[in-house]
Amino acid sequence: MTKICLCLTAKTIERDLEILEKYRNFIDMVELRADYLLHEECFSIRRFPELAGLPVILTIRRKSDGGNFDLSESSRVVLLSKAMAFAEVDVRHNFAYVDLEEDLELPSLEEAARAFGTRIIRSFHCFAGPYDNLDERIRAMYHVGDEIVKAAIKPETLDDVTRLFKISRELEKMGNREKILVGMSDAGVCTRILAKKMGSHVCYVSARNEKDLPMAGEGQLDPIELNELYRFRSITRDADVYGILGYPLKATASPLFFNGVFKREDKNAVYVPFPSPSASSFFRLADEIGLRGAAVTVPHKEAVMEHLVSKSSRVASVGACNTIVREEGGWRGYNTDAEGFSGSLLDFTGRKDFRGKRVTVVGAGGAARAVASELHRLKAKTLILNRNKPRAQQLASIYDFDYAGLDADGLKLVKKFHDIIVQTTSSGMEPDVDGDPLQDYQFTGKELVMDIIYKPERTALLKRAADAGCRVLNGADMLLRQAKLQYLYFFGKKYPED
Repeated sequence: MTKICLCLTAKTIERDLEILEKYRNFIDMVELRADYLLHEECFSIRRFPELAGLPVILTIRRKSDGGNFDLSESSRVVLLSKAMAFAEVDVRHNFAYVDLEEDLELPSLEEAARAFGTRIIRSFHCFAGPYDNLDERIRAMYHVGDEIVKAAIKPETLDDVTRLFKISRELEKMGNREKILVGMSDAGVCTRILAKKMGSHVCYVSARNEKDLPMAGEGQLDPIELNELYRFRSITRDADVYGILGYPLKATASPLFFNGVFKREDKNAVYVPFPSPSASSFFRLADEIGLRGAAVTVPHKEAVMEHLVSKSSRVASVGACNTIVREEGGWRGYNTDAEGFSGSLLDFTGRKDFRGKRVTVVGAGGAARAVASELHRLKAKTLILNRNKPRAQQLASIYDFDYAGLDADGLKLVKKFHDIIVQTTSSGMEPDVDGDPLQDYQFTGKELVMDIIYKPERTALLKRAADAGCRVLNGADMLLRQAKLQYLYFFGKKYPED
């Protein structure tokens, strides 16, 4: 059973206990990061397990390993020894675990720990690759049978994450090898959400919303987020995994949507974000963990095409894919953006098509391809506007649309194609909320402006348009429509309207 462990990094014992109480219902144990305590607080460490009332890991991490302890190594050893003074009468008042780095050997303390029921976590932390010999290094640490080996690395790509999952599988072939494998950073978030699938003894979390507390490890989730959004305690090790591929993937509502669906249907499944600049490395990880299906967002809607063994007719006609499903023999691609876009805009306008309307599409990427295909089907006169003019020309040539660069000449053309303006780029999306690809265009108030971004609810572009008197529409409704279609492709049945 993988335990949820809250890392406590406050300056005082009192504050650590306050944090513990706030999250007690969402965790199984805590890690006391004594390296963050004020010097005078260190005299109270010994009583912490009794005060906590939960199993406690004692960790005093030096700065070279990503911690906060900056005194001498001998001082650290003395502090460890004093904190671990064992109680013979009630072992529940002892630390349940102590984290010792792979190069720290304290035979007398280790022997006493084993005698009084304190498990040793033997750890190492790497913040830069290459990680080619990672499996050898981990296996070499299993020199004492009852120690739990912890390896925390900072993945540079999803290939490093794939390596962790492979090592997990190889260790299990060796027998009962208790381990904690962690990928620090955004790329490694899936190692935390899927800690059960990795067979990790512990999944570390942090009180991320407490502004006075430093993060104990990059990429740690909030315990409430892990429990309520990703349903960590509700799913089993063999849960089906779905997800979303994109980069940098700072703003996505897809996990909220699908994990909410899985909860309502009591499905043993989880939906995970996979931020990656490389589509190829994502597919290697997907094969390793048995990913069942995924949404695809910027910038990969075109790049994933080469990894498909089959594709829907809409993907073939649009030239972009935003949904992949594992089928026998490989991945099949679908596009739900196109139908999601047109359904949303048609409902908003109350129209059946766009005959007689002149439309500007800002962007020429995967989303723009889906939008352009629908505007062509719905008979709109369309201008493709993009910073990279050759890319605009390439997309426009498919449908005999007009095209221009995102410059002064292009903005003049917008005045001829201003009935509807559809913004399809990531400019203005969180965290780049000030982005406005049409910042030099002056709205007349007669335009209908759609931005397919949904976070923030109103982008800088939509704010300007609304202030000028334009009707505006964000991408939230489009997102919901295309997500319902993804449900259909993932599970082979229509999204239940209730």
